[in-house]
Amino acid sequence: MRNKADAVIIGGGIIGMSVAYHLAKEKFGQILLLEKERLPGSGATAKAAGGIRAQFSTKVNIEMSMLSEKMFASFKDEIWNDALFDRVGYMFLLEQEKDIENFKRGYDLQKELGLNVEMLKGDDIRKLAPHYNLDNVRMATYCKDDGLGDPYEFMAGYESAARRAGVEIKYDTEVINIVVANDVIKSLKTKTGEISTPLIINCAGPQAKLIGQMAGVEIPVEPVKRQIVTTGELDFIEPFFPMVVNVKTGLYTHKESKGLLLGWADKNVESSFDISVDPDYTDNILERALNCIPGLETAEVGNQWAGLYEVTPDHHAIIGWEPELGGMFHVTGFSGHGFMQAPAAGLLTAELLTNKIPSIDISPLAPERFAKGALVDETNII
Repeated sequence: MRNKADAVIIGGGIIGMSVAYHLAKEKFGQILLLEKERLPGSGATAKAAGGIRAQFSTKVNIEMSMLSEKMFASFKDEIWNDALFDRVGYMFLLEQEKDIENFKRGYDLQKELGLNVEMLKGDDIRKLAPHYNLDNVRMATYCKDDGLGDPYEFMAGYESAARRAGVEIKYDTEVINIVVANDVIKSLKTKTGEISTPLIINCAGPQAKLIGQMAGVEIPVEPVKRQIVTTGELDFIEPFFPMVVNVKTGLYTHKESKGLLLGWADKNVESSFDISVDPDYTDNILERALNCIPGLETAEVGNQWAGLYEVTPDHHAIIGWEPELGGMFHVTGFSGHGFMQAPAAGLLTAELLTNKIPSIDISPLAPERFAKGALVDETNII
């Protein structure tokens, strides 16, 4: 491993790999990516549910995801990888008046920004989710340009492309300290040696706060456990079944192999790095799933796992220079939306670091917003 680099990226999930590829594409210089795990994509990326959507409540999140969806759609041509963006759509089921009002506001903004989103009722919803209990559903929002993807496959595509572009990638290489002098990054240390660099790009996801603390700065990112269950084979799942989110219950589900993936966010889980599978958490998911999809009564549990969200106070990512320390750039805090926004995050980071005009305005994601109190909550979260 080299002992000097123009940029060191910490974190080898899909965010870090996307940043590495796009920065190398701009011929930034010697780029080194460090990942503490022994295998690629074995952290938060491997645990992601795989949803890709642009139905958000804020302009910056909508535009980030719309840009990413264009990049997912052209991934094969640019990256030379067969990772599939399955555009089966994304549908939010609405039962309560407060949710309908909130999603109507989001719908208006999404349409204004050019998103191909629809408001559906009755039979139009039933056609997309014929096996779903819609007794209390009053309407839905649906975007057919949203869909599903395999996070690992897209991450692997970026990894291969980054290597071809000259990025050095090292696994099983944990950063243990960051050396700072006169409020400027000088180097970082791993168990195998010290690397001199003027730039650290923090793509450490749930561990981003720990990276910041090594350099003496506080990053408002907290790790929060989320859990997922998959079923065995089901004979009623149609190939057109979209990602479906029941806003009242919080259950989200999409087709997975020949069965379903089921997930739910327990808002009472406290911040920690615990990713053990909690049987009570699983039972909560299954209870909600049985109420929403009666056909699951005879289904078998295929697999279950837990992963970590990297959550910020306003549920928006942090992309930009650390205001308290020279030479540290953050690309983190995606609050459950890292996979779906990874292509745009990599491109925009490379544009900012090479002094180009960003493809979209991401000033609302700047790290200094927290000190200024300039927070706007993303309300369309799972």
